[in-house]
Amino acid sequence: MRLFSKKKEKNTDFKSPSIVQCADGSYLTHPFQSLENYSPFSSTEYELYSSLREAIPIIDGAIGKLVRLTGGFEIKCESKATEHRLKQFFENVNVNGTTTGIMSFMSTYLDQLLTYGQAVGEIVTDSNNLGIYALYNGSLKDISVKRGENPLSVIVCKNDFEKTPLPYQELLAFSLLNQEPGRLKGTSLLKGLPFVSSILLKIFNTIGVNFERVGNLRFAVTYKPDSNTPLSNTKEQAKQIAKEWSRAMRCRESVCDFVSAGDVSIKVIGADSQVLDCDIPIRHMLEQIVSKLSIPPFLLGLNWSSTERMSAQQTDILTSELEYYRQQLNPVIRKICSVWMRLNGICEEFEIVWDNINLQDEIQLAQARLYNAQADALINSDKNDTKGE
Repeated sequence: MRLFSKKKEKNTDFKSPSIVQCADGSYLTHPFQSLENYSPFSSTEYELYSSLREAIPIIDGAIGKLVRLTGGFEIKCESKATEHRLKQFFENVNVNGTTTGIMSFMSTYLDQLLTYGQAVGEIVTDSNNLGIYALYNGSLKDISVKRGENPLSVIVCKNDFEKTPLPYQELLAFSLLNQEPGRLKGTSLLKGLPFVSSILLKIFNTIGVNFERVGNLRFAVTYKPDSNTPLSNTKEQAKQIAKEWSRAMRCRESVCDFVSAGDVSIKVIGADSQVLDCDIPIRHMLEQIVSKLSIPPFLLGLNWSSTERMSAQQTDILTSELEYYRQQLNPVIRKICSVWMRLNGICEEFEIVWDNINLQDEIQLAQARLYNAQADALINSDKNDTKGE
């Protein structure tokens, strides 16, 4: 009998990879890893997207409607007591020091995510780290992100010269919308709209200039002297006509007549030019914007011709878009719930249940339940009839 038995050899048929195989391996050997993996966020790009929302109201309105249509949610826990405590926390948590409720935090978070393609939030604990004091929506201009030891880890840093990592990464929530492969950079919902929007703004500016000219007319006064009139008298008479015309134009509060002698003709400058039709190009630009934002035109006040069936299909497409945005928010909600449960000494499974997007869904679900109940009733009546026979 051996006192020291040989240890069983581990099964080495399968070894889990320690690095990402399809990623660039320079982060393992590069001496300046922080510079190689650093992903800066351009403040110019942020200003561009903010200007788009300010300049074109339909873009700002579309993003606001997407945020509101995403709807609310509730958390289902194993224990009703834990569920009640968590609900109270969600309703009364301090958000940004100005409001309360997790929906305020999530609405700002989603708005930032759609506009800039990335969003950051922070869970602020109390002084004793025994509970969550507040939720804070951070500014993307104040942070930067970089890769950690491998391409699957993300570190949020201060946007200073040294790119100092923030000390409590587990309390930070960072999301990317439609992340570019191999890069720590999201894709804004407004990507591709600056060029189209610039054309639309040119049209709007031209319309404003044209209406300003219509309201403030420019005149051309032409004097044709007689061939027998001396040149000195012609100049003097032209000056007199110009003086009288200027006096007549300055009299805006009362009616003023213009009196002249000789062959004088007055025409409005630009009155004969054709006014360009702007309805078709404006609609073309708006169609591009609406297709990019994936929101039905009738929700934005655009009265374009559409059938009832087409409107229903557009609503279904919008529903799928909202479901996608909800999936982007689920990790943030789970992180907040997990931190709250750990700080309160609770270890339970929980589930995020989103509200139905609109009343039409409620009606369809109610009709489906009615049809199922009617079908069950028919099946039971047939079984009873069979037994009676």
